[in-house]
Amino acid sequence: MNPPNYVTFLMEPSLRNSAIEGRHNFIAKVAEVLNNAGIVVGFDVFGAEPRGATLSHMKAPRDVGGLLFRRVYHYPFWQIERSAERWDWDTAQADFPGAAEGAGGFFKRWQTHLFGTGPTKTSRDGFIYVPLQGRLRDHRSFQQCSPISMLEHCLTHAGGRRIVVGLHPKESYSPSENVTLKRLERENDHLTVQRGGMEEALRTCDFVVTQNSSVAFNAMFFEKPSLLFAKIDFHHICVLADLTDLAESFSIVADHCPDYAGYVHWFWQLNCINAGREDAKERIAARFRRFGWLT
Repeated sequence: MNPPNYVTFLMEPSLRNSAIEGRHNFIAKVAEVLNNAGIVVGFDVFGAEPRGATLSHMKAPRDVGGLLFRRVYHYPFWQIERSAERWDWDTAQADFPGAAEGAGGFFKRWQTHLFGTGPTKTSRDGFIYVPLQGRLRDHRSFQQCSPISMLEHCLTHAGGRRIVVGLHPKESYSPSENVTLKRLERENDHLTVQRGGMEEALRTCDFVVTQNSSVAFNAMFFEKPSLLFAKIDFHHICVLADLTDLAESFSIVADHCPDYAGYVHWFWQLNCINAGREDAKERIAARFRRFGWLT
């Protein structure tokens, strides 16, 4: 495509206000890169009629040539992409080559920054942590099965381990979903359903089973393996559920010990835009060149 002459950022009202006032570090750098290329930018809210090409916060681009920007699990890491589906992102399609120099120090710094001393005091207390997201009865196209079916598979293959289910703190579950969870909890005395307590669960669990919750990414900082039942961008060092042999999948993840430090460094520092680094604007420009917005 030809580079746009005008780009409209589309976002939530609070984020738009922050962008207009210059208080959002990453958006300010993105706007500067575009301005330096002779592209005029504007800021608007979702639902408005934009001018020119669009750059949307998290949501799928509304126009064919549009892009989106999204935080990659924690600040200050960001990505600019064409698809809202993370499993289609460039990093998801790339191969993890192994650790690079500096990976260990980078990993330890972020362990401490995000979770304090928790990752240095881990244990395996004989339970599986199952963070749930939403739409528990739906089997969506990117999932191996519905979240409820996934939980039932955990009950079948727990191997004597307890199961701790973590409800998403920002998700509202339907009455029927709550009834199902309460029934499963009542019928299985080794199953506990809770809201909150993620860090303690990651510190003490044996491993994580989830669809594609970001909790599985956070688990890496505690060096706990994850079994995934859905597509996601950080799949490379996780175990992917095989519905034809789930007993083997659960057996593999129980002993899985990948290179967490090397992977987090590769995933974040080498494949995302770290808005706190001096090269942030260079990386932003590289992403725009990738999609034809800059030459």
